[in-house]
Amino acid sequence: MINGIALEDAIALMAQHVTPLGTEKVNLFQSLGRTLSYDITAPMPQPPFDRSPLDGYALRASDTAGASREYPVTLTVVDTVYAGDVPMTPVKEGQAVRIMTGAMLPPGCDCVLMQEQTDMGDPKVAIYRPLKPYANYCYRGEDYKFGDLLIPAGLRINAAAVGVLSSAGIVDNITVFRRPSVAVLSTGDEVVIPGTGVELPPGKIYGSNANLIAARLCELGFADVRIEHAGDNAELVASAIRHLAAKYQVVITTGGVSVGAKDILHDTIALLHAEKLFWHVNMKPGTPAIFSLFGEVPVLSLSGNPFAAAATFELLARPLLAAMTGEDWLYPRQTEGLLQTPFPKESKGRRFIRGRIANGKVYLPDEHSSGALSSMVGCNCLVDLPAGTPPLQGGERVTVWKL
Repeated sequence: MINGIALEDAIALMAQHVTPLGTEKVNLFQSLGRTLSYDITAPMPQPPFDRSPLDGYALRASDTAGASREYPVTLTVVDTVYAGDVPMTPVKEGQAVRIMTGAMLPPGCDCVLMQEQTDMGDPKVAIYRPLKPYANYCYRGEDYKFGDLLIPAGLRINAAAVGVLSSAGIVDNITVFRRPSVAVLSTGDEVVIPGTGVELPPGKIYGSNANLIAARLCELGFADVRIEHAGDNAELVASAIRHLAAKYQVVITTGGVSVGAKDILHDTIALLHAEKLFWHVNMKPGTPAIFSLFGEVPVLSLSGNPFAAAATFELLARPLLAAMTGEDWLYPRQTEGLLQTPFPKESKGRRFIRGRIANGKVYLPDEHSSGALSSMVGCNCLVDLPAGTPPLQGGERVTVWKL
């Protein structure tokens, strides 16, 4: 067991001790928010035929020469084609076919004139303007051609990707990276579960950590999430972890990881005969985080302080989940920003503070206590302050981990 480890080394160590879960096939709507494991290429061109982009008349550009409102050109309307129809009549010299948006273009035409630039007549139509060949002409394969790359491997599927796959007729057997089921176990005798109808007794607090982490998992697209709570009793917590590990592939706990009289996770891990891989990550907040393996189930134990739990979820749990799923986007992305708000404290060790980055500028809230959660509302990054960083003034460049 490593006692004291750099964050990056902790991330690497977790990845070494978990097994990627592989892939699974899902249908189109189940794929939303999931990460594609292979390139999807187009099985057909889109559109699959030359089509009209507007309501009007399909005709020959040469028949519109010199046309104007003062001197219109008159053509004979030989057919009407609606979207979904197959045109039966070719366009010949002096002829036009009335056509609707999205309809297949008839043979012989090389342009489409919008109906507003005609008298919309039938069986004769007056043409009020000339067109060049292939004006308002949507070609077969204009969006994508057969064999084109539609969705690359590693892309997280969003609504636009669902639309593209639908346009290619792909609705089944979409192979995505498999995701683990996750159990979140909060601990602490002082915690009262909100929403149970229990009035808050003196000395107690409503628990926020489990709901926060479960909500964050849902935001990240993890659907199979369970929340439980146990008091400060090593045997009870061990029993809860045994129960959860039998059904869930990852267990995340909060609380009980430090060295106080009721920091019972160390005894819990001993009771489970679990393998403790590290304790203490060289950073604040969340220094006393523990990573252990109970059989093949990873157990990540985070601090019970609300901001510490939130921050270490981003910095440790997300990389753990990325290693299990193969979804690289789960890793928090690092960038730089220009600090707009002073930070008055010296950082003797590596410190992460909450912030908000917008247009390359980083703003800090007033409250930075690890026990305070309300100031994290609206934040979208963690500012990474290296060990030895002095108090900061506005205008300095800082590294941020985007959430």
